[in-house]
Amino acid sequence: MSVNAPPDRRSVAERALADRVIAAATQLARAARPLMVLRAIDWPVEVRDRFFASNATELPQVEYAPFDASRSLERVASARRRRTGHANIDAWIQRHAEAIEGTARMLQAIGTPDFYRYGRDLYGDADMPLRYHPATPLELARNVHDIVDQFARARPDFELPKTQGSATVARYIRAAVVKHFDRDAPDVNVVAKLSANALATSSEIRIRRGARFTDRDAEQLLQHEAYIHVLTSINGKQQDQLPILGVSYPYVTRTQEGLAVYAEMITGTMELDRLRRLADRVVAIHMAGEGADFIQVYKWFLERTGQPEQSFESTRRTFRGGVVTGGAPFTKDVTYMYGLMQVTNLVRSAFAAGRADVLRALFCGKLDVGDVPVLCELAHLGLLHAPRHVPPWIADPRAVLASLTFSTFMNRMDVAGMAQQIQRILAEAPVLRF
Repeated sequence: MSVNAPPDRRSVAERALADRVIAAATQLARAARPLMVLRAIDWPVEVRDRFFASNATELPQVEYAPFDASRSLERVASARRRRTGHANIDAWIQRHAEAIEGTARMLQAIGTPDFYRYGRDLYGDADMPLRYHPATPLELARNVHDIVDQFARARPDFELPKTQGSATVARYIRAAVVKHFDRDAPDVNVVAKLSANALATSSEIRIRRGARFTDRDAEQLLQHEAYIHVLTSINGKQQDQLPILGVSYPYVTRTQEGLAVYAEMITGTMELDRLRRLADRVVAIHMAGEGADFIQVYKWFLERTGQPEQSFESTRRTFRGGVVTGGAPFTKDVTYMYGLMQVTNLVRSAFAAGRADVLRALFCGKLDVGDVPVLCELAHLGLLHAPRHVPPWIADPRAVLASLTFSTFMNRMDVAGMAQQIQRILAEAPVLRF
């Protein structure tokens, strides 16, 4: 031990427990790290080109490389056998082990109906009730559609925002991440071929050359990708004693996407069209699960948006890894709406309880909201490091606190009578034409 290191005040039993946890978390990380789902199921750009060359009349032909998950399965079996003797920590290890095993088997089944079966267990499905709530993602999506349609009808006239090219957006994001992350900042590069407009890893944000972005798109990309996905990846890789927190795989998807969408909401970068697209993806998964093929879902998106490339991208998200003839979609996108609900309630409850420590813990790495209690216990064992980086809205939470205070105030008020009065006032007011 270095002469400057603080003394280890843990008991012999606590040190022994910590050693067992580190061994299990390391084995889990080794098992999960090769299971890069989105990379394994990605479609080359040529698939899109061929689809449009056929005038959107031929189902995409996609070939996936066979996935050998045997090493991951061996490692997760080893992790399952490791017992710490601490009930909560052992349950946490087993949750990860089950999810890693399910992810490995899902990737072995790419391009078959079994891919969908394993995916349902990992992500849920459009018609599966949420955890801790009887509603389904499909019901949430239809609710969002109703509300978005209601407010869209009242949208005031405004000029459509000018769009910016990928190089301009890259410069903006590059400057922002360097300022926020300093030496940990990811590279920001414009690339020729990319299936989506932008993709991010812990070390790089790639933006497709030729893509166009509004100012809101660019800020949304910064808040969602950089300040959540990249940030939690960087922090997770600092967790040298709990390396599983540095691995992104389906176990953490619901919370990670919920945090990312919440970040868009709380920073004012979410738009109605963006919210509608999140709901549309859930409906598309339901359609595909009921048997609609790629072309049918593509036409449904096209009728809603009138934008062929966006419609293809949304449909690709639904069918990647599954079966393009229908019946076996990729269900990851059902996690966004529920993740948003879950994170919103956690943030509200944590602030109300004076538990800002819990909020910062959310950014220690890649984790699920349900893991917060055991992570607090692991922190007391000296195994969890504080996050090196947090999003700006956590570092300076004044705006979040004001928003939560007002929303809590309004939820406590019975405004039915006031709303009726306002409706009468609006009904009596002629529509203005200026």
